[in-house]
Amino acid sequence: MPLAKALELAQEYDLDLVEVAATARPPVCKLMDYGKFKYESAMKAREARKNQAHTVIKEMKLRPKIDPHDYDTKKGHVVRFLKQGDKVKITIMFRGREQSRPELGFRLLQRLANDVQDLGFVESSAKQDGRNMIMVLGPHKKKTEAMAEARAIADARKAERQGRNAGPDDVEHDADDAALEAENAAAEAEADEDEADDESDEADAEQPTEIAQDA
Repeated sequence: MPLAKALELAQEYDLDLVEVAATARPPVCKLMDYGKFKYESAMKAREARKNQAHTVIKEMKLRPKIDPHDYDTKKGHVVRFLKQGDKVKITIMFRGREQSRPELGFRLLQRLANDVQDLGFVESSAKQDGRNMIMVLGPHKKKTEAMAEARAIADARKAERQGRNAGPDDVEHDADDAALEAENAAAEAEADEDEADDESDEADAEQPTEIAQDA
């Protein structure tokens, strides 16, 4: 079909003429609502990113003669990291004459591993590395499971807050509206980010490009 005829057809149906196979001879185009297509693509990309789990290794540094209060604080951070599904690298730093007492660091690492054994396990046993002693803890929960639980808790808290601020008959309706608005706002924001970022040539080739639509 000639380009002019295709543009005329797109205008007639109030749609966009979009090129979907630029390398074909002749090029292949499609009539579609390009705005709706971009929105749905952004929503799919958002769902895909939501289900992605990136392995992260956090690091926590301690001294062999750490104060009990400081130990509790550091242990709290380790617990939080493990609950989030992240690995934790524990480093004991020796200074001066402490280097002649590696058993102090080993006992401290064993104590920490026992304190968090319900949340994590020793993935890499304690070993000396120069002035430091290193141990790696791995979480029992997978990253995806931890992310799903965190989202569920956040949703429950949000629903509870909305329930306190609304009447009984309005809770369900307001929650649905708020969720829909949040989804739309997130999709629009991520669509704007995608447009602002520099895409790779391969990604650009896979995305259809709009030819034209004249009023």
